[in-house]
Amino acid sequence: MKPWVTPADVLTSLVRSMWLAAVGATVAVPVAAQAFPAPPVQRAPAGTRIGLLGFGVRAGADFTGNGAAVFGIAIDAGNLFVNRLRLRPSAEVGILDGPNTYVGNFEAVYRLSGDNEAVTPYVGAGVAVAGHAECATDADCPGVWINAVFGIEVRYRSTFNWLIEYHALDMFRRNRVYLGLTTRRGN
Repeated sequence: MKPWVTPADVLTSLVRSMWLAAVGATVAVPVAAQAFPAPPVQRAPAGTRIGLLGFGVRAGADFTGNGAAVFGIAIDAGNLFVNRLRLRPSAEVGILDGPNTYVGNFEAVYRLSGDNEAVTPYVGAGVAVAGHAECATDADCPGVWINAVFGIEVRYRSTFNWLIEYHALDMFRRNRVYLGLTTRRGN
């Protein structure tokens, strides 16, 4: 037992008392909730609308040759004339089967159902510029290709979809299959 009280004991006791008072006051005083009125729902305007409206990432295999691993990104860059016709530039890299390949695509994709459906199939076509790691020594490099794309998006969450996509490059001479994840946007 201590025969006397030290200044440190008084300070500790004072700090504890202030802490308990602050906690008690916070708990005892009812806190008013702030009302947050949700903004009104607006439909996306019909017609041409250009901008960064979403993006996706994907990985898969190239079934031409020995089956290179391919990785890609795509950007939802807007609507053309109607909400279902979308501009979709993308980039792809192929590795593990000979020289690394690089493809830059500019495609238009038509969605066969609306964005709010659980499953959304799509088809599209476009042009690409393609090269590979030893492009400087190849007279046919870089190449300009005509592409086709067929895919299905399956709702994953309110803002994301899974995708399964077949990408036919160079007039169906190169065939790639992808699995990926893409952002959703509502109309």
